[in-house]
Amino acid sequence: MVRRFTKWIPGLAVVLLVPCWLSAAKPAGDWPTWRGPNRDGISQETGLMSRWPKGGPPLHWKATGLGRGYSSVSIAGGKIFTMGQRRGACYLLALNLKNGRELWATKVGQGSPNGTPTVDGKLVYAMGRDGSFLCAGTSDGRVVWRKEFPRDFGGRMMSGWGYSESPLVDGDRLICTPGSNDAMLVALDKKTGRIIWKAAMPGDVGRRGRDGAGYSSVVISHGAGVKQYVQLIGRGIVSVDADSGKTLWTYNRIANGTANIPTPIVSGDFVFCSTGYGTGAALLKIVKQGGRVDVREQYFLNGRKFQNHHGGMVLVDGYVYAGHGNNNGLPICIELKTGKVMWGGRIRGPGSRSAAVVYADGHVYFRYENGVMALIDANPRKYKLEGSFRIASNNGRSWPHPVIHDGKLYLRDQGTLLCYDIRARRKPRR
Repeated sequence: MVRRFTKWIPGLAVVLLVPCWLSAAKPAGDWPTWRGPNRDGISQETGLMSRWPKGGPPLHWKATGLGRGYSSVSIAGGKIFTMGQRRGACYLLALNLKNGRELWATKVGQGSPNGTPTVDGKLVYAMGRDGSFLCAGTSDGRVVWRKEFPRDFGGRMMSGWGYSESPLVDGDRLICTPGSNDAMLVALDKKTGRIIWKAAMPGDVGRRGRDGAGYSSVVISHGAGVKQYVQLIGRGIVSVDADSGKTLWTYNRIANGTANIPTPIVSGDFVFCSTGYGTGAALLKIVKQGGRVDVREQYFLNGRKFQNHHGGMVLVDGYVYAGHGNNNGLPICIELKTGKVMWGGRIRGPGSRSAAVVYADGHVYFRYENGVMALIDANPRKYKLEGSFRIASNNGRSWPHPVIHDGKLYLRDQGTLLCYDIRARRKPRR
């Protein structure tokens, strides 16, 4: 049984659908940044549906009027943070977690946004497509400090789709990627924007790809016992020392000249990376040699075997789950340590074209470009689909990555945000 409540808020229609019989989902904290608290697309929540009913899980609420953009959402402190284009300008938005009602909007820059805000306590950080960068207060959206990547750092992108990074907060620092030769990555004081260090682009990175920032976001590695920031840029993977910004190693083979997009997976001393446009994927091992940090290729998979375009990858119990193919989301499972394809690569699944993925409670959530969601068992032995449904809106390419928080599935769709209740149901007592 489902009870329907409709509440009208000026300029915003919010529909609440409240299920009656629910098991207690076990929340795992906030989702304050791109791909979750560890930037790996992994949710620790339990008590979620193991199979979806026909038509999918119930829609809890729907919010509209957010503006255009491919930003996903971050969730912290009882608020949802995202970005949207309104009347040509890019805005950072805060919404009420309970119903999606807009709380405030602050202008960031121009154009339709691609990145996702990062929340850190009382501050939130956001990057516009044009390289405008903003730090604001979470309570009211008041600007604390700003940067302009092209003006302040000579920043540039490898190609023409605009800045797409979701900034990383690490301790007292904020790490981001302007993309210039003398400031490929920078560390800023997160409270003031003061420059702590700038990481210059080394001159011997290889010929593949293009100069400038890519469309990925920074992750942290402690490979070979050294804390470092790993990023996919226009010339491939680069790693810099966390304390000084000194380049530790680079890997050019994974670069392509169109767009390098997926966020790398970090696991111990290993980094797994992939790009589309026919490129492929690689497993790298970070090592120490003669007092310096370097990287060794463990294997390379050509683009026919595995390539991830922009939907991302998740690592679960030693296996990588993702959508395979350029502009394709063919479900695939790969053993991390060997590169062996366990299943998939040719399975179409219920949706079409690319797929953005996230993991929770034993399942991989696939969001296809055509607005179809799929629930796939995270089982390396075989492909098993546990349900699919067409989401309640389809305002264009359904690209933003899914988010799972407190038993809810959040799907951004241009100016619309959908919140589905995915908590497992239990039979009522007689």
